[in-house]
Amino acid sequence: MFKALILDQQDKKTTAEIRQIDESQLPEGEVLVAVDYSSLNYKDGLAITGKGRIVRQFPMVPGIDLAGSVIESTDSRYQAGDNVVLTGWGVGEGHWGGMAEKARLKADWLVPQPQGISSKQTMMVGTAGLTAMLCVQALIDAGVKPKDGEILVTGASGGVGSVAVTLLAQLGYKVVAVTGRTAENGPLLKALGAQSIIERSEFEQPARALEKQLWAGAVDTVGSKVLAKVLAQMDYNGAVAACGLAGGFDLPTTVMPFILRGVKLLGIDSVSCPYQKRVDAWDRLVELLPQSFYQQACREVGLEQAAECAEAITLGQITGRTVIKL
Repeated sequence: MFKALILDQQDKKTTAEIRQIDESQLPEGEVLVAVDYSSLNYKDGLAITGKGRIVRQFPMVPGIDLAGSVIESTDSRYQAGDNVVLTGWGVGEGHWGGMAEKARLKADWLVPQPQGISSKQTMMVGTAGLTAMLCVQALIDAGVKPKDGEILVTGASGGVGSVAVTLLAQLGYKVVAVTGRTAENGPLLKALGAQSIIERSEFEQPARALEKQLWAGAVDTVGSKVLAKVLAQMDYNGAVAACGLAGGFDLPTTVMPFILRGVKLLGIDSVSCPYQKRVDAWDRLVELLPQSFYQQACREVGLEQAAECAEAITLGQITGRTVIKL
């Protein structure tokens, strides 16, 4: 028997309870993993609180990320004792996830734990960090260079945003961070590498079709009218990597930024990202993230605190990354 956070539904309301369960209750998969750490992402917050239609079947163990060691495997790629990482693939949504002491998973969903990083540190990075790295790489591939001008990061206090700020600064970009908690999180964002901070409210006013050109590139985690404002302010030939919808999934914009300024809107998906692209992104993350990031922008909680933290992250009250020790 081992403990797990179990989500269920009663009268169409989601409940979250820590229970003791048995291995026989785990779903099918080729690899059984002893989970060391999971992490808390915005999607986990929506799943645990029931505020978003994330979970596709009940009961469900949430946790879209996990890191641990293989207990047993019927797939030749993984042997008992191997350290592995999982992010995405619908785990914690349609397949029992990382907020349990054990998980049974498909081998195709796993990647080896990167060299030079601990299992706890992989969860300090997690889906948020992987997504941030994919965003940064997309801007690089789009030809955005440090000399081109400032790079905007929206939702900078969150998991994706805080990692994106760090990565961009490490690569020599001039980073401008947007947050709704300037007084509270401004010092941390500057410590991570942001050169200046802008209050989120400045991006919540309706955007004109085109506004003054301000940004060579951007990482957007918010969507909706914030993304519309960002697009209207992009430099000629600028690029925006969009990966989130914390502010909504609508996009009240026009075609003007695209057809008059050649702005590129780059969609970023980390859920179904191919294996080699994941491995490359993890290697780059290990290379770029300084040790100070793990000390400055991360905190650890137990499984007993997961539901409380889930509520907080949906209210925008979590800064940086939260790891869950199993």
